[in-house]
Amino acid sequence: MPLNLEDKKALVAEVNAIAAQAQSVVAAEYRGLTVAQMTELRAKARAQGVYLRVVKNTLARRAVAGTPYEPIAPQLKGPLVLAFSKDDPGAAARLVKEFAKANEKLVATLVALGGQVMPGKEIDKVASLPTREQALAQLLGVLKAPIEKLVRTLAEPQAKLVRTIAAIRDQKQAAGA
Repeated sequence: MPLNLEDKKALVAEVNAIAAQAQSVVAAEYRGLTVAQMTELRAKARAQGVYLRVVKNTLARRAVAGTPYEPIAPQLKGPLVLAFSKDDPGAAARLVKEFAKANEKLVATLVALGGQVMPGKEIDKVASLPTREQALAQLLGVLKAPIEKLVRTLAEPQAKLVRTIAAIRDQKQAAGA
């Protein structure tokens, strides 16, 4: 069913608002997927916090204008579904990559992260980005490591003394037995 002008304007405004706040975007060709498969993909996207939308390419080009994802506009060709990651930069890439394993007809055509456009085959790099919680845990580990090393260094002389005394005691007990 064709959209009238007001619906098109609303759709462009909606996608533009999402694109302006998105961490990353993945465009994937969905030619050959059934309605049930697309419904499953949409449900998974909602569960993972990914905004998924099938938009005509001309409307998508207008929607990404003025956003960090404006460089993807010339590459929007064919029937595409756009997946925008809202909070986690790798969420959309993980969603498309995981879904494409079971459905070969879903093919990533491009990935954009931070204004940098990459071909669809680079989806693995973006999908392997850590989630926010994983990144915070890694940062905490990096911050905690020097302190732990300092504590071990300060405690080592006393520990070495205790081990030496225990070895002398064991040696005397063995000699006395």
